[in-house]
Amino acid sequence: MKRLVVARGLVVACCAVFVVSACGSGAGSGSPGGAGSPSSAMGMPMGSSSAPAGGGVAVSTNVVAVKDFAFAPALVSVKVGTTVTWTNSDTEPHTVTSSGAGPLKSPTMNTGDTFRYTFTTAGRFDYLCTIHPFMTATVEVTP
Repeated sequence: MKRLVVARGLVVACCAVFVVSACGSGAGSGSPGGAGSPSSAMGMPMGSSSAPAGGGVAVSTNVVAVKDFAFAPALVSVKVGTTVTWTNSDTEPHTVTSSGAGPLKSPTMNTGDTFRYTFTTAGRFDYLCTIHPFMTATVEVTP
């Protein structure tokens, strides 16, 4: 009888370990507890970029929203001389900073703050948020 109780306890313990490890792995979904993008403990998306991969369609606009930990649109097309305005609509602070050497360098923008930059030369200007470097986007400036 004692052997049966010990064996039953061992089976229950093994099943519990299996269930707990399967719940925490996020296997097959990319995130713990369901489909979608992986998230950190603070609810911020992790491991993905807001910029389109490999030549997304550029949007002709001079307004960029900073919302839900992303720049929208992520690919903007403007002409030389255009002023682009970024507005932070998140509850978290963000920046607009050139990737590598470049002209974009905003101060930290809190909720409701804006940053403006006038593009005076043609080219491709990749940028990111230095606080949340997974947030990336691009402005393409044409002559």
